[in-house]
Amino acid sequence: MAKAIRFREAYAQYESIVKDIRARKFAPIYLLMGEEGYFIDRLTDMLADTILDESEKAFNQLVIYGKDVEDEGIIVNYARQMPMMGGKMVIIVKEAASLRKVDNLSHYTAAPSDSTILIIAHKGKSVDKRSALYKQVSAKGVVFESPRPYDNELAPWIATYLRATKGCAIEEKALRMVVDFMGTDIAKIAGEFDKLFTRLPEGTKTITADHIEQNIGISKDFNNFELVEAVAHKQFARAMQIADNFARNPKNHPLVVTTSTLFNHFQKLFTLNYREWQTKFKGMPVASDAELAGLIKVSPYVLGGYKQAAKLYPNKKIFLILGIIREYDMKGKGVNSGGLEQGELLREMLMKIMML
Repeated sequence: MAKAIRFREAYAQYESIVKDIRARKFAPIYLLMGEEGYFIDRLTDMLADTILDESEKAFNQLVIYGKDVEDEGIIVNYARQMPMMGGKMVIIVKEAASLRKVDNLSHYTAAPSDSTILIIAHKGKSVDKRSALYKQVSAKGVVFESPRPYDNELAPWIATYLRATKGCAIEEKALRMVVDFMGTDIAKIAGEFDKLFTRLPEGTKTITADHIEQNIGISKDFNNFELVEAVAHKQFARAMQIADNFARNPKNHPLVVTTSTLFNHFQKLFTLNYREWQTKFKGMPVASDAELAGLIKVSPYVLGGYKQAAKLYPNKKIFLILGIIREYDMKGKGVNSGGLEQGELLREMLMKIMML
């Protein structure tokens, strides 16, 4: 079985493909596939804009939508046509996941034409890696698989993306606000940052929490980042103030997101405590801050806050807390909730956690 690709690996390959396109190094076939559509769209558009000039596109570039295709043979026939007036024939298959039998394109990819570039945009899911199509494109062209990022992969990508495309840094708090509020929708995140940069003062070098609040509409005072900070440092009044705000805005602050954020936070604290226990009782060497930051997948710049919080929550308590979070996560999904609204469930959960 082929190893599942990680988001950071996919992004590195994406950047490599972009570099080749800009250098006009084109493959004969591109299979762009996976759950996360943002990079697939970007590569498809870049290829469509770059391979041919405007005068050539009218004659030699064809866009086909999978949902409109009754027989994949028509795509094979188009791909085998000779371009007009020399050059290249470019066939772009969008919505390829809607094709009834996408593997039928292997009738072309088995022996691709030197004069055609075929781009298969298969968004939403990946092509079967056991199929002839996948194997042939892997051997003769470019396969790009775009998985959805895990939560802990998103923040590093955003920071990298902003540096690479905007030449701009982002504060840790601002970064956490975006991740907590927007989830893992790459297209939405990139779109919001594109809009943000049309509103920022010229020459802005660092995005702050104030920028995010004023331009994207995420409160810098009432968000999951601030709630976790309050719980981590046992600031009961502050945690309840944030919970009250969440209760008034349940659509913007679903309980399932809050429980996931808290669960991930306490897992990190558990890991730090366990690593310290290994040093004390198992003879393991003292871990450096860089090693600890890598272990819990956070920036070394914010590690101090996690180490401070870990001292307030020994692992005996964290075991109980993780159980409480799981319980209220299920209640938030309607299991044994007693008819309570999500705001009340959040308050109950926080009281139980902070009274331990």
